[in-house]
Amino acid sequence: MAKAFFRLQKFLRRTQFLLFFLTAAYLMAGSLLLLQRTHLVIQQGSRGTTANQALPVPAGMAGVGIVDPRMLQNPRPGPRLLVGTDAMQEPALDQWHSPRWLVSRNSELRQLRRRWFHRFISDQEPMQTAGLKAMKHTAEHKGAYMGCFRDDSRERTLKGAVFYDLRKMTVAHCQEACAERSYTYAGLAYGAECYCGNKLPATASKPEECNSECKGEKGSVCGGVNRLSVYRVEELRAGARRRRNVIYRGCFRAPENLTDTFPASLIQPNLTVEMCSEFCCKKEFPLAVIRGWECYCGYPTGRFSLHDGADVLLCSRMHNASSAAEGKYCLVYQTPVQDTRCTDRKFLTTKSKVFVALSSFPGAGNTWARHLIEHATGYYTGSYYFDGALYNKGFKGEKDHWRSRRTICVKTHESGKTEIEMFDSAILLIRNPYKSLMAEFNRKYAGHLGYATDRNWKSKEWPDFVNSYASWWASHVLDWLKYGKRLLVIHYEDLKRSLIPKLKEMVEFLNVTVTQDRLLCVENNRDGNFKRSGAKQKDFEPFTQEMKDLIDRYILTVDEALRVRNFTGLPREYVPR
Repeated sequence: MAKAFFRLQKFLRRTQFLLFFLTAAYLMAGSLLLLQRTHLVIQQGSRGTTANQALPVPAGMAGVGIVDPRMLQNPRPGPRLLVGTDAMQEPALDQWHSPRWLVSRNSELRQLRRRWFHRFISDQEPMQTAGLKAMKHTAEHKGAYMGCFRDDSRERTLKGAVFYDLRKMTVAHCQEACAERSYTYAGLAYGAECYCGNKLPATASKPEECNSECKGEKGSVCGGVNRLSVYRVEELRAGARRRRNVIYRGCFRAPENLTDTFPASLIQPNLTVEMCSEFCCKKEFPLAVIRGWECYCGYPTGRFSLHDGADVLLCSRMHNASSAAEGKYCLVYQTPVQDTRCTDRKFLTTKSKVFVALSSFPGAGNTWARHLIEHATGYYTGSYYFDGALYNKGFKGEKDHWRSRRTICVKTHESGKTEIEMFDSAILLIRNPYKSLMAEFNRKYAGHLGYATDRNWKSKEWPDFVNSYASWWASHVLDWLKYGKRLLVIHYEDLKRSLIPKLKEMVEFLNVTVTQDRLLCVENNRDGNFKRSGAKQKDFEPFTQEMKDLIDRYILTVDEALRVRNFTGLPREYVPR
């Protein structure tokens, strides 16, 4: 027995085992410290601070993924809710880029791959009965609470407009968003989804079945699983009327039979644009068509596509007449109501056999192209990265693993042989490098919807950015031309100019069949939620002559490479001559 003990003692004295023992002890001590700190955070949360507030997580990222530690050191305010808001801010440019872009750009992109694995405890745990008693339906919002209703996604009553926000959804924000689009009712579900419409759902549910707390308003109910908390927003609509955005679409030749073309109509003496648009809003139609005293409501269709306008004088003579039953022309206005014929989207029911990339240089309109593809095909698009701001705007494929093959295509900015050969085919979206560089610079400093300040443009970061990114613009296209297996090249400028023909080409490449009416619906909703509000004019030229010479050389190189591969060259509007 003594001999065995002596051998064991000798073994324990060996250097390697001692080092291993010390390392294990160090890790155990660190784990205990981490558990203690976690316990403190939970205690703070129980005293009124949620898990989301206890951690310095950038808005738009909390609860949905793993966050880059560098972002935790510089948290930025996240997107405000719903409409016309700035997206998530990012760290300063010098934290992400340097002139040695060939070494750093792929690592920068990989920092964006924030795959989500779980949500915070507060999102996972069902709400207890005691918490439900504390919830209220009349906090700071004005609309009357109509009750809890069943939500059937296949036959949804409140389908006029849909918004998402996983961190900031409140009853008031949902009501305001629906009121601005002239809807009567606002319905909330899952604590983060907002639906608008003018009719109440048919089937009422028990009040306790609406048990999801609003993500941005503690103590308020925002529906439940397949349940809607419905509010009437009539009180807000009076103020919202002044902000309604009725857009004049033009003068058009009237179809031969208006009553067959348009589902709703009204004949009213002394008819005004406001009267007709109000009527069509209540009927939930995006178009208000006026011919004399006649008002018609409907959608753009193959019989009335709004593609061939007429001289406005023809309509002005018609509109001043007391009766226009024999009139051949009509005035068309866009109401605030969303065209819902193409807003339904879902994941693929079976895994796609063809793995398709939607590839572009940053700032080339990839998000806009995804919006068009999703609404045209009815299927979500995926992403090689994760962007919480995009997910909150309805791009649910952001949260799906990019290799799941449940999405119709996958967004990527990657280049290089390995990254490209992972895909079976790709839509390659190319944009004018001058516009792309400015768009990406704006996004870096001001998010998806904002603009960089003049100070940003005049700083030393802008020349460094151009020197790094201009070459990336060229190498991105050249790599995909070299390593891509099956390519469809789409020029951003052509897509803007001829949306339906180019979108149809993209949809056919994805092997999806769509109707003409659905494509017209996409055209009617072409901007989506990520269009900057107009072009902010600068009182100086951001590109120096040296920058222009550099970019023009890259343009000529890419143009020649496209033609060698038997693709259409770059649009002549920005090819140097």
